[in-house]
Amino acid sequence: MATQSPPKLINLVRGWPAPSLLASELLSSAAQQVLSDPAVFVPALQYGPDPGYQPLREALADWLGRHYNVKPDPERICISGGASQNLACILQSFTDPAYTRAIWMVAPCYHLACDIFKDSGFEGRLRAFPEDEEGVDLEVLEESIRKLEEEQGKPQNKTYKDAGKYRKHYRHVIYVVPTCANPSGKTMSLSRRTGLVKLARKYDALVVCDDVYDCLQWPVGGELKPPSQWPPEMKLPRLCDIDLAMGAAENDPRGFGHAVSNGSFSKMVGPGIRTGWVEGSPAFAYGVAQTGSTKSGGSPSQFCAAMMARLISSGELEDYLEKTVRPALQRRHALMMDAIHRYLTPLGDVKVRESGLLGARTYGGYFVWLTLAGGVSARVVADKALRDANVIVGSGDMFQVHGDEERLSFDGAIRLTFSWESEEDIVEGVRRLGDVIRKVKEDPAQWQQEQLARGERDDGLMNFK
Repeated sequence: MATQSPPKLINLVRGWPAPSLLASELLSSAAQQVLSDPAVFVPALQYGPDPGYQPLREALADWLGRHYNVKPDPERICISGGASQNLACILQSFTDPAYTRAIWMVAPCYHLACDIFKDSGFEGRLRAFPEDEEGVDLEVLEESIRKLEEEQGKPQNKTYKDAGKYRKHYRHVIYVVPTCANPSGKTMSLSRRTGLVKLARKYDALVVCDDVYDCLQWPVGGELKPPSQWPPEMKLPRLCDIDLAMGAAENDPRGFGHAVSNGSFSKMVGPGIRTGWVEGSPAFAYGVAQTGSTKSGGSPSQFCAAMMARLISSGELEDYLEKTVRPALQRRHALMMDAIHRYLTPLGDVKVRESGLLGARTYGGYFVWLTLAGGVSARVVADKALRDANVIVGSGDMFQVHGDEERLSFDGAIRLTFSWESEEDIVEGVRRLGDVIRKVKEDPAQWQQEQLARGERDDGLMNFK
């Protein structure tokens, strides 16, 4: 008797743009323009200035200034090799394992950031704090920082590194994704953004904001409009802009600031472009540019930065986001939500967040966060979905803060991604997931025992973004 072949593998955990959303034609045109003009390609193919390719700094300042309604200032921007590389440079330049006391990560967290913090000497010092419906829970975070300060006493003068003239060491680092968070999809309210900046100033903390989804938002069930016509809830100020508007803090005489924006083109044109930026105070941007690997390499991503400068200056990037990327993500998100309401919510005890910002009909980013009630284990569901239905989903335990997993558990949560698979497979994947959840709910003890008998799952899934 012939065995039945397994169904097609559907990956609902991979947080990559779909191949159809890679801006290959735009990049090809931009590359040809750059390479056709010696006045452009010679500096683009050479070592660049430490803060990055100046035309891109200027183009970004103008574009982001219009988007966030702030005064354009290229001196606030340092070009990076992408958001992840930039986070590593920030830690190299502005933290010291002997002085910086802890890394505070909102949980559930972007799990792959944990290893970047560990590589900078903070193994065992990653601390989780919770979200609520408005984003970060400021009361819990401040109480946790206060207790740690009391336990450890005054900072020691001993450090491993000399910050020098152009950098400083922060006592704490707070890592958040304020808009369309990965994985929860939440958007932090304006009051929480302001409160978080004030808290950071009080405790000499640096808030590192991954702002990679700010330009990837849309109305839920509404008409897409250009960013100039977006409602206020889709253009909330970045924490770095709130910090700048407050003026210099008393504990920051050199004006480094207490919040920085980590930006990237990965979700706009393609991760392989490996180009991003940090925006903060001019002093902070220059300090990041003094990172040793940047000074040695001469500005990361110099050639790609030249291409991106062309796409921004010409308006082609904004046009591509408006007419191609956002409509595709809005459509994919709507399909996933329809499938969830068709196949999952009728099962009972399955809840899904309907918007990014509390009280607003807007969404954005790549992810949908489900919660399972009734004692159903998301890890059991995820393991069974892969084994029996050939569907990969992200169980909540993937997104716990490494080393502080017991503080906040997410075994009752699942992250689904709507950016990667085809529209048809998004719907089919959710349908298969519904079958799996129904079977687990019928006899959860059986599946728990089966999982224990099979042993631990392959945590290679943890490597997916």
